[in-house]
Amino acid sequence: MSLRITPGNSFPLGATVETKGVNFCVYSQHATGIDLILYDSPEAPYPEHTIHLDPDYHRSFNYWHAFVHGLKAGQVYAYRATGPHMPEHGHRFDPSKVLLDPYGQSVVGQSIYDRQAACHPGENSPYALRNVVVDLRAYDWEGDTPLDIPYSRTVIYEMHVKGLTNHPSSGVAPKQQGTFAGVIEKIPYLKSLGITALELLPVHQFDDRDAPLGLSNYWGYSTIGFFAPHRAYSSRQDPSGPVDEFRDMVKALHKADIEVILDVVFNHTAEGDHRGPTLSLRGLDNRTYYILEEEDPALYANYSGCGNTVKAGHTVVSRLILDSLRYWVSEMHVDGFRFDLASVMSRDKNGNPLDDPPILWAIESDPVLARTKLIAEAWDAAGLYQVGSFIGDRFAEWNGPFRDDVRRFVKGDNNTVGPLAARLLGSPDLFVDDPDRETNRSINFVTCHDGFTLSDVVSYNRKHNEANGEQNRDGSNDNFSWNCGIEGLANTSEIQKLRMQQIKNFITILLVSQGTPMVLMGDEACRTQKGNNNAYCQDTLLNWFNWENLDSHHEIVRFTQHMVDLVQNLRLFQQTRWLTVTERFVDAPHIIWHGTKLFEPDWSEHSHSLAFTLHDPAVEEEIHVILNAYWESLLFDLPQPHAHSQWYRVVNTARPAPDDIIDNATEPVKSGHQYPVEARSCVVLMAL
Repeated sequence: MSLRITPGNSFPLGATVETKGVNFCVYSQHATGIDLILYDSPEAPYPEHTIHLDPDYHRSFNYWHAFVHGLKAGQVYAYRATGPHMPEHGHRFDPSKVLLDPYGQSVVGQSIYDRQAACHPGENSPYALRNVVVDLRAYDWEGDTPLDIPYSRTVIYEMHVKGLTNHPSSGVAPKQQGTFAGVIEKIPYLKSLGITALELLPVHQFDDRDAPLGLSNYWGYSTIGFFAPHRAYSSRQDPSGPVDEFRDMVKALHKADIEVILDVVFNHTAEGDHRGPTLSLRGLDNRTYYILEEEDPALYANYSGCGNTVKAGHTVVSRLILDSLRYWVSEMHVDGFRFDLASVMSRDKNGNPLDDPPILWAIESDPVLARTKLIAEAWDAAGLYQVGSFIGDRFAEWNGPFRDDVRRFVKGDNNTVGPLAARLLGSPDLFVDDPDRETNRSINFVTCHDGFTLSDVVSYNRKHNEANGEQNRDGSNDNFSWNCGIEGLANTSEIQKLRMQQIKNFITILLVSQGTPMVLMGDEACRTQKGNNNAYCQDTLLNWFNWENLDSHHEIVRFTQHMVDLVQNLRLFQQTRWLTVTERFVDAPHIIWHGTKLFEPDWSEHSHSLAFTLHDPAVEEEIHVILNAYWESLLFDLPQPHAHSQWYRVVNTARPAPDDIIDNATEPVKSGHQYPVEARSCVVLMAL
């Protein structure tokens, strides 16, 4: 087949389907030559056509482009790049390597891919990933629009697409297990939890071979395609299948009033350090895309902890990041992003932290992203920690101190009551430089994908990561966990009862705190990783949601559902401004601290209890919360409610289900009296 090729255009980047063919464009400043290669199938060992892009006709500034007449969606393609191979000067061109398009919208060739072949010199076409042209124009969104759920009404569920339905117990058809289609089948369950947003672990195409030998990269923090949905998460394997199935999922979730937030990784890529594979950016223009060591450009600066660091401060790279975000909003209809190790993006082209990083301000002010949620993991792996000081007015932040301080309090450590009070308030001690900040921009969590599950927090004193093949050296040593008396599986009903009580304590504190709560997938059903706190490489039953646990741990499922429902129906937990801290009634939403005695909170080193009254006089809502992390029961004085005449018990984590959380608050409690609170338990009262 002969091809008719014309110069084409330098915009848009990537492969764009037009009426008469496909326009291709890729960036490279330092390449001396670019080849566009076309394959006749996703697994073909060698290209059917190689198109040499003449710099006199196919290059505008640093953009290489061509229009190939007659091509259509479904065409498999990739690039090769020629230029200096001088690692000591930061150049790693290798024309024998097949390179992915940084703007490619679909990636194929997984069945033949060999990561090691891309790590060593020489031809790797028979074992290389490649892209496929996608036509985005035909999809019917059926009028889908953003949900625009405010943070004040948001409850986030951090979820792994594959992990949700890949377990044999999921009840999903085998072909759809672990896929976007599988998520659609579980929407009724997700809706029953009361959550309003899914925060999906990475769904950008990633390299699942980027893992210790014999294991698999399960979490997905190893990106190779910032515009392509991960093909293994699609039950459809036609060229546009993953794109359309992802859109089907988003559309279905929106119909159920659930937003979709993507965990995105713009701090590093799957190409790793100097020993890693040449897959895309490294082979197209290493010096442009990565921060290199100043003294030795053959080495990569590693602020991500994953071998390399993307040079987000470079204009071309920042444009790539912005274009990717805009694509997922405009073409894929996602509602927001959680930026993995976001502080990396505040570093300049040499790795130095900036007070006003251009890429972050560009994201904050971009009109396409104006309606999206922006959530920062405001730290990096090289010690840059910006929780409470991340830039801008729009970014919310993962609140790492919330996790640690709540765990320490529930565990029974000393010096925890003061820090706990700050977390309950939305962490004003962290966000001191922004008094007008919305309190719900603090993303509160006790657990996330990185670390112990909630069940493991109460079952293990130390990590057990031997299965990862790194002699248990990986993963954090600081987990602030307590096994309740025995490591691992409980051997007595007393320990099991205490663990369930502690889990309920965590859920209660998480949901009665000011800010936006985030729940980890499966915590509501006591999902365990058997003490592994870094299960990134375990694509096994260890990580997958076991749906049989919904029956065996129905008590925790029900408790979670009811707690979410409780806070979702009270304006006290939908505040956008700091509560007034007071010792008396005021005509504004406020909080009053107590200890076992009214108005006398115990902030001392050895205190393990705290009580507080929340009151919003405008809507006559009032609740009283008692938190007892002490190992003995305590008597707490009860205040006289302002809003109504009597307190009614809603929650008591020391009681077995169904008395642990009551649907209709039917148990009256006399005010002005003392209320006994069992050891290591929480009580919530409501004025009615």
